[in-house]
Amino acid sequence: MSERGFSGFSRRGFIQSLALSPLAAGASMAVSGTSAARDAATPKILGERFIVEAGWVLTESKGELKLIRDGQVLVSDGVIEDVRSGSFSDKLPRLKLSDQLLLPGFISGHTHCCSATPTRGIIEGPRSYARPLELVEMLSDDEMDALTALNLAELLRSGCTTHLEMSLSLRQAESYVRSAEPWGVRAYPGAMIPGIERLFAIWFRANDQVLMDAEQGTLEEIAANLAFCKKHMGKGDGRILPMMSPHACDTQTPATMRALASAAKELGTGLHIHLSQGQRETDTVKRLWGKTPTQWLESFGMLSDGPVFGAHMSGLDWDVDPPILNKHGVVYAHCPSGGGAGNGTQPYPEALAAGMAVNIGIDTHSNDYVENLKLAVLYGQARHELLGELDAARARERPTVWNAIEGATRIPAKGLGRDDLGVIKAGARADLISVEVSGMLNGTGALPPEPLNNLLYANGRMVRTVMTDGRLQVRDGQFIADEPQRVLRVGGEVAKKIWRQLEQENWFTETAR
Repeated sequence: MSERGFSGFSRRGFIQSLALSPLAAGASMAVSGTSAARDAATPKILGERFIVEAGWVLTESKGELKLIRDGQVLVSDGVIEDVRSGSFSDKLPRLKLSDQLLLPGFISGHTHCCSATPTRGIIEGPRSYARPLELVEMLSDDEMDALTALNLAELLRSGCTTHLEMSLSLRQAESYVRSAEPWGVRAYPGAMIPGIERLFAIWFRANDQVLMDAEQGTLEEIAANLAFCKKHMGKGDGRILPMMSPHACDTQTPATMRALASAAKELGTGLHIHLSQGQRETDTVKRLWGKTPTQWLESFGMLSDGPVFGAHMSGLDWDVDPPILNKHGVVYAHCPSGGGAGNGTQPYPEALAAGMAVNIGIDTHSNDYVENLKLAVLYGQARHELLGELDAARARERPTVWNAIEGATRIPAKGLGRDDLGVIKAGARADLISVEVSGMLNGTGALPPEPLNNLLYANGRMVRTVMTDGRLQVRDGQFIADEPQRVLRVGGEVAKKIWRQLEQENWFTETAR
């Protein structure tokens, strides 16, 4: 989120490709006959120990990312046991991906999972996303679960295995966990505070008395969210690690900030927040409390008690804030499609120049991680060039695909304090994805010499394999953690219900052509 009844859905247990359901129409890319025959010969149930063979593997060696040709990864009980260029002699099941690029699972430092599909394709006019998001909160639990499941399936389908999830309400956070846990998702979920039912009146308030009057309600939300975090901490064999997720500094008071700091310290899992997401937020916090949002967070000790991920940061004070953020290891979650497609750019080149830790995040409307990774590079390069013409004195660095890949893997893992995530090396968790880089549209029919560059021509449909802790969630480009056609159909019915309500409210105003 950037500045600017269908019951009966049953949640399925995790299915590790016991029987591959046909993918929902259009959701997979065709592969060549040779690749298809090779895939058909690959065992569908990999077991506790198996080997992944790939044309290219992005590994970590001596602290640096390194691509190795014809790499093999030995996985044992959800952990990478060994990585090498060349063959293992072990007679184990093998996942053969000879025309693909094997990467660590992507990590999004900012998602609002339940609310993407109801807004996608209708807010680009531009119309406000506020009313559709309010209607999501009015759904029944079953409807909300259906919507959450579809959006979560999209995230997995595009290779995003770890989510810092800021659900827009406590109900949506509960819904997220109900799908994420059985599907084997790795997540740091929490509910936005204040939640969507109270947010807009406080955020876009007519005067600051509204903020003060809302304080007690926000304190009650903090207590409820702390209880949620404790309830779900460590679920999913330790993959679910909730964290406190306040909306932003301009919707808080000193009392709620103290309560948030106390809750985050008690949990120890960190803080996830929209930080200086626009100039209005920074100006408001300076006017009320005499500090930038970054300085205000630091004054409460909120940058030093565990990981901190801040989204958007378009309103940073570039003279004051970056040194503070860098001192505390704060990760900037840069969301290229935040606010919807074509909603402007964010300060990726400036953050790189300032030495900040930058992650690629999802935000709300697009769940395609590969597309967002690509947009980060292309939008960032365009912004870099424009700044050179319009504001040449501003420090900036031209983003590369290597910056984006590191920002999708190692940087957020380090920010979370997890040296077992975001890398392919011995001892890391087997959170792995593969991307087709040799086929039509993003390849040439041959294994490319510099495969990361081919990601700039790819999208999430070219992701062929996704696994978390060695458990398959996408196989041969098919979502297999649940029944994909059912997930798509039932989630789509809920979106249609929301759109019908918007039509009745005459929300669909004319847009420019």
